Amino acid sequence: MTLTIDLNADLGEDESPAGIARDIAIMDIISSCNIATGGHAGSPESMRTMLAAAKSRNIAPGAHPSYPDRSNFGRQSMDISLEELEACLTGQLHDIISIAKQVGVPLTHLKPHGALYNDAQDDPSLANLLVELASRSNLALVGMPRSLIQKTAKERKISFIAEAFIDRRYSKDGRLVPRSEAGAVLANEGERIRQGLSLAQGSELTMHDESLLRIKAHSLCIHSDSDGALETAKKMRLALERAGIAIRPVG
Repeated sequence: MTLTIDLNADLGEDESPAGIARDIAIMDIISSCNIATGGHAGSPESMRTMLAAAKSRNIAPGAHPSYPDRSNFGRQSMDISLEELEACLTGQLHDIISIAKQVGVPLTHLKPHGALYNDAQDDPSLANLLVELASRSNLALVGMPRSLIQKTAKERKISFIAEAFIDRRYSKDGRLVPRSEAGAVLANEGERIRQGLSLAQGSELTMHDESLLRIKAHSLCIHSDSDGALETAKKMRLALERAGIAIRPVG
């Protein structure tokens, strides 16, 4: 049986002409995308542009909501009530779902961004909230394998997409090394490609302390704001195809 993997990227986070051009070019390579919904980045205009591009390229678009924190790009945990967060995320989802209907392309998944993504992996309240939002919108939920959010989605019978990152370093517990630590983002392109292939093939990753970690993922993520993201995406797809791994959206 042919191995398959979804290749995704977080898009619509840089509305400069260069950022938009890069994101659209990345869409020619990947099979699904996560579009910023205004919490950490993005606007109605960027959502419309990204959704139209995804439709024309037949890739699976998803919502990429976050804490309402544009000043920190959604990459810091927030002291916010669950009620306020629910209202904010509901608003973000309403906006992108409405625009997707206007564009004529269905959303397929919900992937939280940044600190919200990381916090929800082990926080019962946040995991339950995101599962509930995915359920209301009939979307699959993207998160880390072996996480509380995966367990909660399974209990609620919500489709879950286990994701791994080709350009982020992992700790031995299977979580991402915080961006505040040196080396948290893999800067070397060769290292990114090797990690992506290992993840797609289900091979073990070697940690800094020489321990081994195996991550079972359905989808691999490339951050569009990482240096050299477009070139990495091209080389990652080529390496996967040469290894006999087909690039397809989940489901």
